[in-house]
Amino acid sequence: QVQLVESGGGLVQAGGSLRLSCAASGSILRINRMGWYRQAPGKQRELVAGITSGGTTNYADSVKGRFTISRDNAKNTVYLQMNSLEPEDTAVYYCHARDRDERLVEWNHWGQGTQVTVSP
Repeated sequence: QVQLVESGGGLVQAGGSLRLSCAASGSILRINRMGWYRQAPGKQRELVAGITSGGTTNYADSVKGRFTISRDNAKNTVYLQMNSLEPEDTAVYYCHARDRDERLVEWNHWGQGTQVTVSP
């Protein structure tokens, strides 16, 4: 099993910055992708940014140029640097990890979520 623990959420004014962290533990050797999703009230959970084990990244169009995802393999931690935050970025942010077992079945793992609130 993979455990994910997020930190770094909070309240910030528009134009400000926050950095989210997600520490992975447990059966981490088979993780092939990690990322961040978010869910605003009344909306579906959406991908914000992802990074593969090889370092390839992808971003939602709405955050390109403002958010940066990175990983520290030595610390088994993924970061999301969020700059130029907008009220529309307000949501619960969830860390996500995908791994593959010995039968090549892929599994999704989720953190508990961290609230990000951007005031106008």
